[in-house]
Amino acid sequence: MLYVPKVHWDLCSEEVLTTERIYGTPVGDITQLKADGVDLKRLAEEGVIIFFTQVFKHNFFHADMHPGNIFVGPEGRYIGVDFGIMGVLDESDKDFLANMLLAFFNQDYHGVAKAYIESGWASTSTDVHAFERAIGRICEPMFEKSLEEISFGQVLMDLMAEAKNFDITVQPQLLLLDKTLLNIEGLGRQLYPQLDLWATAKPFLEDLVKEKYSMQSTIKKLQEKAPELLKEMPELPSLVLNALKQMNNISNIQNEQTKAIINQLKDNSNRQTSAIFSGALLILSGVLVVNYLLIAGGVSAVVALVFWMKSR
Repeated sequence: MLYVPKVHWDLCSEEVLTTERIYGTPVGDITQLKADGVDLKRLAEEGVIIFFTQVFKHNFFHADMHPGNIFVGPEGRYIGVDFGIMGVLDESDKDFLANMLLAFFNQDYHGVAKAYIESGWASTSTDVHAFERAIGRICEPMFEKSLEEISFGQVLMDLMAEAKNFDITVQPQLLLLDKTLLNIEGLGRQLYPQLDLWATAKPFLEDLVKEKYSMQSTIKKLQEKAPELLKEMPELPSLVLNALKQMNNISNIQNEQTKAIINQLKDNSNRQTSAIFSGALLILSGVLVVNYLLIAGGVSAVVALVFWMKSR
């Protein structure tokens, strides 16, 4: 889907990148592309796929993908030039983006907020629920618009701006990525105004998440961690024994605390019952006195006093 020109390393320096000469039609020349019989819908959708492939599979993306740096070859394939600005993402950046974007596509604003919080960029003062409500205020109106009116890149930019209001630090590489997405989105809409960015990107993201948690991926991670795990293996028996001892101590403490709590609850319940009974007797004594039953009223008041003393 994307052709990258070969680099002539012997003609490169720290300030000069020399690549092979390419031949193609500027991606902004819609008239010529139509004359060449290029499927513009396919081209627009492939542009989105190329972007997400760079970001999530290669962790390395062309960060200056405006129309002047993109051509279409004779076979209808993208050709990219000018690699002076490149973006790099680490695994935590990828995890954040995948989780956040999928939550966004599913209109799960709690999931979007959770992705920001779990990224580790939020401060202890961040109000998660307020942030979630703010995300909803930004995103809800967008989903009521037609596809032609929706700017996904702009929404992400608004989310990042809102995150700053909640003491969440947005990483520079993500700002660079969002700028690139704005270019890709604009390019796609120029080629095919009805481009459904969500329909194109969502299955791609879901596949990436499935791949991330697949058995093959898990085995690969275990293989990568194997030397470290083997190094710690001799310490495992003692670690397990210590953990069991700690669990036993915690269990004993919890049992003692549970008994104390139950006894306290019983005591509180008895006191509460005495207090309620005392109050009822006082009311009764008042009624009796009003009706000139002074002796009965006095007895009732004395009994009420006894129960009141018991409840203290």
